[in-house]
Amino acid sequence: MTQANASLPTAKQTTLGLYVTAKQAHEKWKAEPARVLIIDVRTPEEYLFVGHPAMAWKIPVGAQSYEWDTGKGQFPMKLLPDFVSRVKEVAKPEDTILVMCRSGGRSAIAVNLLAQAGFTQVYNVIDGMEGDVVKDPDSVFVGQRLVNGWKNSGSPWTYKLTPDRMLLPKDQA
Repeated sequence: MTQANASLPTAKQTTLGLYVTAKQAHEKWKAEPARVLIIDVRTPEEYLFVGHPAMAWKIPVGAQSYEWDTGKGQFPMKLLPDFVSRVKEVAKPEDTILVMCRSGGRSAIAVNLLAQAGFTQVYNVIDGMEGDVVKDPDSVFVGQRLVNGWKNSGSPWTYKLTPDRMLLPKDQA
């Protein structure tokens, strides 16, 4: 576990400055499963098609839009206004919470939203579920998310959905 880390990309940094890798997150949860919550803030489609840690609460921080942003070359995510209230259904502001997304960016946004709401022990899982991209231009895997991350760390995950651990937006549930 690390405190503020200047080597992290800005998009993965949080106001609380608490960070763990996916491997560290799993170890922290295993040591105290009754006291440590893992919250996966990705979309239901990501849980379904990419997989997820079965023990994690699935509480999306954003929803996928279907309006192409030509400037960014992507379909941007739209933040969900009831994210914090859904987290409050399972967590208290003093709880230890480990927040993950695909690779650490959305989870940083979620950590900051929770910090603004008074949560104090919220860690960003900086490599997320899938990890960072392979940057070696000579690799056949260049551009694929195969560096670190929950799936690549040896931590357990599944494709099987766990509806009892999903808190989806009220208007989409």
